[in-house]
Amino acid sequence: MKQILSSIILILAGAVAAAGPSGRVHVIDGDTLDVGGTRVRLHGIDAPEVKQMCGGDGTPMWPCGAWVSQDVRDRYEGRQARCETRDTDRYGRAVARCEVDGRDIGREMVRAGLAFAYRRYSMDYDLDEKRAAVNGIGLHGTGVQAPAAFRAEARKGRAVANGAGAPEGCAIKGNISRKGERIYHVPGQEHYGATRISTAKGERWFCSETEARAAGWRRAKR
Repeated sequence: MKQILSSIILILAGAVAAAGPSGRVHVIDGDTLDVGGTRVRLHGIDAPEVKQMCGGDGTPMWPCGAWVSQDVRDRYEGRQARCETRDTDRYGRAVARCEVDGRDIGREMVRAGLAFAYRRYSMDYDLDEKRAAVNGIGLHGTGVQAPAAFRAEARKGRAVANGAGAPEGCAIKGNISRKGERIYHVPGQEHYGATRISTAKGERWFCSETEARAAGWRRAKR
């Protein structure tokens, strides 16, 4: 009898552990939600960061991260969701699979080309992404950098924010604005320290202002 009771307790404990937050959705960004007041990182998907830009290689730069966040907001803000917690990440967020009206939010986003299958953690949405990619749906129809690669590039950019890691003697930062304008910053200018260089976006270092102007960049006003 004791063994039966112990088994029942373990089963119930497992069910409680798997149960996740439920309630009204507030969208934080493409793959992060507040559900009933609990911060949730959607399991198995990776969406562009809010400030991520897409494009390059002849495609104009555009704010794909903001676009995805707004699209997810239009779809799910204020709706009722039920989640199943899979893990807790290093930021203390519940990593969970969430449903609205019985439909998996993560799967719907990957199918719509709003997010990528995060294969490092799950293969649940692998085929959904492949179908979206083959059909050029959403982000797959434009120049887009994988969010994980963008974050890695951003970390690298922070490391060289003040010129560290630049080619020797080439400390001028050639930046591309959100509007696609090519602007260079020289050491000592107001926004030099905050400017990040993303070679994936076509940004680059210059060794002289003459070189920068010849390449089509203009000097920052401040």
